[in-house]
Amino acid sequence: MKKGKKYAEAAKIIDRSAQYDIKDAMSLIKKTAFAKFDETVEAHLRLGVDGRHADQQVRGAVVLPHGTGKKVRILVFAKGDKIDEAIKAGADFAGGEELIPRIQNDNWFEFDVVVATPDMMGVVGRLGRVLGPKGLMPNPKAGTVTMDVTKAVNEIKAGKIEYRLDKTNIIHVPVGKVSFTEEQLVNNFQTLINAVNKAKPATAKGQYLKSVTLSSTMGLGVKLNTGRLAE
Repeated sequence: MKKGKKYAEAAKIIDRSAQYDIKDAMSLIKKTAFAKFDETVEAHLRLGVDGRHADQQVRGAVVLPHGTGKKVRILVFAKGDKIDEAIKAGADFAGGEELIPRIQNDNWFEFDVVVATPDMMGVVGRLGRVLGPKGLMPNPKAGTVTMDVTKAVNEIKAGKIEYRLDKTNIIHVPVGKVSFTEEQLVNNFQTLINAVNKAKPATAKGQYLKSVTLSSTMGLGVKLNTGRLAE
């Protein structure tokens, strides 16, 4: 009941029919976060595109200036010296073909991001059915298929996130933690919006940012004024 009471209190503060500017929205989210843990602040962007068409896909990656506040575990698929390079850069796990049965047969998924060198994609491709649904498949657009594993690992550890449309044409991404300052959250969010605006497909017609909602893990959604977010 305690959670219900706090949720009700939050509902009195947030006007669900209103559209807020970004600073006011972040302030409300911080004020109304009631969980006992440090909640993640999430952005949900509904775009005016049809992701079923290849030329209207929106996907990419961006380094948030203040990170996500989450410790990210990285697995790197590589060969020879690149394995050592990955570990030296800070990868949590690195290896080659010997990791395939561990993931396929032992259901090992103690990692959050997968990076692969191009010469390993033939091997990694065999994991498509298990990595794909979890959003873990390496992709050149996200910078996770590269020979420069040091750069890839460093950027991910610094707060690089991948954004992509789901089946309902919505992007769901973290932009920080409730414990962040309002300024840090606003900076992270603005960096994300700038990247998504730049990724607008040339074939997209009409309003691109249909709706943008922010929320904490357990909190209520706060709608943003999309007119102020457009490029």
